[in-house]
Amino acid sequence: MAAKARKGKIAAPSRPYWSGHIRMSLVSIPVNAFTATDRAKDFHFHQLHKPTGKRVRYQKMVPGIGPIENDEIVKGYEFEKGKYVVVEPDELKALRMETASNFTIERFVDRDEIDSIFFDEPYFVAPSEEGAIDAFTVIRDALKAKDVVGIGQIVLGGRERIAALQPFGKGMLLETLRYPDDLKKAETFFAAIEGDKADKSQIELASQLIEQKAGAFEPDKFEDHYEDAVRALLDKKMKGEKIVTNEEEEPRRGAEVIDLMEALRRSVERKGADAKPSERGSAPDGRPHRPTKRPAKPARHRAPPRKKAAGGR
Repeated sequence: MAAKARKGKIAAPSRPYWSGHIRMSLVSIPVNAFTATDRAKDFHFHQLHKPTGKRVRYQKMVPGIGPIENDEIVKGYEFEKGKYVVVEPDELKALRMETASNFTIERFVDRDEIDSIFFDEPYFVAPSEEGAIDAFTVIRDALKAKDVVGIGQIVLGGRERIAALQPFGKGMLLETLRYPDDLKKAETFFAAIEGDKADKSQIELASQLIEQKAGAFEPDKFEDHYEDAVRALLDKKMKGEKIVTNEEEEPRRGAEVIDLMEALRRSVERKGADAKPSERGSAPDGRPHRPTKRPAKPARHRAPPRKKAAGGR
């Protein structure tokens, strides 16, 4: 694949989490991968010594020896109780694999075919050199045209992972995937659920309720109410305001015996009467909702909408 004679590195907005090449057959594109999640807003509470208010610190200790320095610590694998084999950093580096610096696309699949339970962490992918922009955009647009994702393997965080590459705005998104062995067996948790199908008439009423609440995925319409409440609590405490708590917990409801059919019917009727115009068959922008061709499958992880204003596919 020919590229224009442009050279030089592209200035990155932050330090890349991974740098290497995307490989598809004989095409090789130098890229940077950046973490796509922002944990800056997460609350981080520290442990304090209640009598003095001082922060609790932890030291690395060896029984019978006491505190030790970081340069005295090595990695060890316990192969028997109390017996370890020591592994040196250089020995691990010698195991570097092709996937440590290359993400080779082995297969192209429909993203909807990947069960949502397999998806792990997202990373933004962008070309790292100006001369790679043309090849990068060709691969991006080809994936978009075919509506598929590229599957391969990559070493991230000291472990080789399966990953899916897809278009995302002007760039691409790499999502790491879990291996089947990383997941617990679902059957263990669902053993008490009977295998018989639900009542058809009840399903029809539940489907009506789903249709009434159908709409576009708009994550910006959801707020983190818990975070707001914690911030308000901290603000009051920093101002020295008295905090009043309700020590009597609201009594927990037991398992109510209900007429499911009647509950569904009332829910549909109430929703129909109280629904906003956008909830009665139109999307927030005035366009009618597209009827679903088949029942939604909660286990599937749908691809981001292509015309998402924030930079989606």
